[in-house]
Amino acid sequence: MGRLTGKTAIITGAARGQGATEARLFLAEGAQVVMGDVLDDQGEALAAELGEAACYLHLDVTNPDDWTHAVKLAEEIGPLNVLINNAGIHWVCPIEEEQPDKALQMFSVNALGSFMGIQAVREPMSRAGGGSIVNISSVAGMTGIHGHSAYGMSKWAVRGLTKVAALELGPLGIRVNSIHPGPINTAMLPDRVRDNPDTFSHLPLGRAGQPEEVAQLALYLASDDASFQSGGEYIIDGGGWAGHPPRNS
Repeated sequence: MGRLTGKTAIITGAARGQGATEARLFLAEGAQVVMGDVLDDQGEALAAELGEAACYLHLDVTNPDDWTHAVKLAEEIGPLNVLINNAGIHWVCPIEEEQPDKALQMFSVNALGSFMGIQAVREPMSRAGGGSIVNISSVAGMTGIHGHSAYGMSKWAVRGLTKVAALELGPLGIRVNSIHPGPINTAMLPDRVRDNPDTFSHLPLGRAGQPEEVAQLALYLASDDASFQSGGEYIIDGGGWAGHPPRNS
């Protein structure tokens, strides 16, 4: 306990799912947490439940004014040390059916939102003496996945952005890493997928991950335990990236 004591963190997409789980864990580890999302009712209710060390604000990650407000709020609480770029949207659609405006929406939230977050925290995090930025990408940012043209495009961009940011921000004492989850048991997975026990039988561990497992990895990267780790990509997918499973004879 206390791995984030004295640190202030901004977590995007924090009203539910993986972001909410990260907020709970970070608070338990001593951080003050600014929770951002566009799901205001859920976000405000969660912040009220979590207590005084948590606060919520409306944060559309594609809106520069919202980022300005989030950073201002965080600095009023304490030096800004951590950013978790968790906000994202997801759907499955083959290339021939994907609409350019929808693909642009996906890219804007998943990739441009992370880029704008990095821009927004660069100066305040530098003033704080450094910190950690964790970008949530996906295994779809490591390889091609059928039906994930727009999503994969956005998550490959997050992966590349992480590398450039690690190079540019490292001299300021700011570490930047990416996490690449496989299937995680949140609302992003359709019920028909989550409720089918055979869905994840191809994975060596044979199941979907839990948001708490991703949160623990984000906690490690946000903490001083990872003080020499930057520019890395961390896959958490139940062993799916390890190789090809044997074919049934």
